[in-house]
Amino acid sequence: QAQLVESGGGLVQAGGSLRLSCAGSGRIFSSYIMAWFRQAPGKERELVAAIGLCARRTFYTPSVKGRFAISRDDVKYTVALQMNSLDPEDTAVYYCAADSVRSIINDRPDSYEDWGQGTQVTVTS
Repeated sequence: QAQLVESGGGLVQAGGSLRLSCAGSGRIFSSYIMAWFRQAPGKERELVAAIGLCARRTFYTPSVKGRFAISRDDVKYTVALQMNSLDPEDTAVYYCAADSVRSIINDRPDSYEDWGQGTQVTVTS
């Protein structure tokens, strides 16, 4: 099981950038699919980006493609989400999540068994 702690959220103007970081613990971190979800008020939790084992594959929801980039460092047990050209529609609580069971990226929240506490991202117009 992985313990996950997010950091890097905050308040930014539209067009700005933020970098979220997730620190994990657990000696088999490298065998987890890592993902970033977000949940805005009144909306369902959605998969924003995910990165597979050894960073061989990545997934991005269409609305963030070309703006966000996910990366992982299996030596430091971290996964990051670089968010550029932020839009007010990106405002949400962002969660780091880990899937230690599957080898294929899945967009269902219930596929991920470990979650961070969440970090708020607010983008003003």
